[in-house]
Amino acid sequence: MKQIQTWLRQDAGPARSSGHIRAGSMASGVELRLPFIALRGKSPGRTLWLHGQVHGDEINGIVAALRFANSLDPATMSGNLVVTPTGNPQALDARRKRNPYDELDLDQTYPGNAKGMVSERLAHALFQEVEGVADVLINLHTMNPLFDSKPYSVYKTPPDGRVKEDDLLAAMASFFPALACRMDIGGKGELPGNIAGALDYQCLKAGICAFMVELGAGNRYQPENVECAELGFRSLARSMGILPGGPSPADSAANLRLVSRRGWITADEGGLFVPKYRPGNAVPKGASIGDVIALDGTVTPVPAFPQDGILIGLRSDPVVHTGERLAFVAWEWADKPTPHASWS
Repeated sequence: MKQIQTWLRQDAGPARSSGHIRAGSMASGVELRLPFIALRGKSPGRTLWLHGQVHGDEINGIVAALRFANSLDPATMSGNLVVTPTGNPQALDARRKRNPYDELDLDQTYPGNAKGMVSERLAHALFQEVEGVADVLINLHTMNPLFDSKPYSVYKTPPDGRVKEDDLLAAMASFFPALACRMDIGGKGELPGNIAGALDYQCLKAGICAFMVELGAGNRYQPENVECAELGFRSLARSMGILPGGPSPADSAANLRLVSRRGWITADEGGLFVPKYRPGNAVPKGASIGDVIALDGTVTPVPAFPQDGILIGLRSDPVVHTGERLAFVAWEWADKPTPHASWS
């Protein structure tokens, strides 16, 4: 049963509700469930869905989504807001990326499996509620706790997707992202695994405008990144007609820097990584992003960039071993004026 959809469609005036989406139980009898908050406006309209966390160490999006929901008065809204603060409660409790009960990457398991492992059941329970309800869904993430970054966005374009790329770009521009990255669905040069199992990818296949917003580092509360997300939610909600005021040119970035190829820089030898740049910096061809200092005092520069790049994310934990990641780099990009969304 779509309990969120059922509540939103009640003809009972503006209201706020909260509850849980059940997915099973633990051996102790503790319920396996996902919390939600739903706000129904004074009149029907579009639904914005904020998903605060897929991985357990991604905190900034949870705080931002909850604060935004708490700031709204349903009586001033047209349409709806839904917040699912966590999609991975066991991983959140354990302060780690993956659910400790099956070690699956939840963002590679959507749309889930009602008869599968814990993460697959959680994914299924959530997606059953999202599909047919959300018009726009924001899948909130951070980099892992070893890295930092400026807020940026990520979008995918399924070959059979039903959402216009211009709508994705227009929605992402509300967050003034440092970069808007078009992700390779095959994962080549980026991440291994089932990238098509991401929540936003499956939403796009279902006709829901969905994308990722990356909000800095994991396992930390970073107020500047939380504020960035809150401002983005408000801007997007105005453009969707959910909040009064309508869209304003000041609500969105005039241009987006669209990244078409990304990749990782890894350490050749272990030691302490001391960077020479900051996240978001442009690094010219021939420059080194920093040094690795061995414990005998030997200083080895990180190999020079083979071409110009932009630092999407940079390692903030200096302790590195051979093969560990030092930086996430944009290798190809182009600037494009922000298009207008079809709903504006």
